[in-house]
Amino acid sequence: MLQRCPPRVPNEKIYVMLRIAIQNKGRLNEQSVALLREIGINVDEAKRKFLSKASNFPIEVLYLRDDDIPQVVANGTASLGIVGLNEVAERGFDVEVVARLGFGGCRISLAIPKGDEYAGVEYFRGKRIATSYPSILRRYLEQEGVDAELEVITGSVEIAPAAGIADAIFDIVSSGGTLVSNGLKEVERVFESEAVLIAGHNLSVEDRALLDELLFRIESEKVSRGKKYVLMNIPTSALDEAVKILPAMRSPTVMPLAAEGWCSLHSVVDAADLWEKVRQLKAIGAEGILVLTLDKIIP
Repeated sequence: MLQRCPPRVPNEKIYVMLRIAIQNKGRLNEQSVALLREIGINVDEAKRKFLSKASNFPIEVLYLRDDDIPQVVANGTASLGIVGLNEVAERGFDVEVVARLGFGGCRISLAIPKGDEYAGVEYFRGKRIATSYPSILRRYLEQEGVDAELEVITGSVEIAPAAGIADAIFDIVSSGGTLVSNGLKEVERVFESEAVLIAGHNLSVEDRALLDELLFRIESEKVSRGKKYVLMNIPTSALDEAVKILPAMRSPTVMPLAAEGWCSLHSVVDAADLWEKVRQLKAIGAEGILVLTLDKIIP
């Protein structure tokens, strides 16, 4: 059940204050608060209850169950929300997905007892499927032309087959370890989800301006993820080849050194490619390679 939010006094708007709803506990809560910190918004968690204000940005944070967030954004109680895309799709409220946030990734899959033979989605015809996501599952089964009986339950969906409640399950899968421990196997990946920023359709001009500022900061933070700043000394004769190895965002920074025939090359690289790039650069004569962690890249 939704908790009642503090009322806003009609026609009394001294300054613009966005209200963003986030999950009240769990990993998505931690990742949402971490994102706010990364984009320079400080929320005092020690005083957190149901509603708290940021100390350095005109935003207040509303802490709710994840399945309530699409509703409060759609009805205007909150201006924005951070929630899994799966909850947006399941609840069906009219909200706008304004940004994918790149964390909280998971999938919703169909799983069956590991001893059962599986030849395709026809397996589920006439079967009982336990799920907390009946809307997403119903749409999928209709698309596939399969009639099945849905058992809508909350909590530990994965125990339903062992308890005799259902023949199969449709639930969130991250690593798959929970399925294995309950004697199940994943057979159909139906819906891919991640955390998204959602907004209502009735934001004021002032609210939209604050949202644009948030989106700018979020994009900067996303661009910075998994990047390293690399500096090195390299022979001038190898510069063209080095630039091909390190194309950077526009082009690398090149500065002459006091030693004749040498220059300093600065660039940004993906952390996943770092050691391969270092190997290639060493092969063409790069020396004194310095790798630094990036804080922010402002597009």
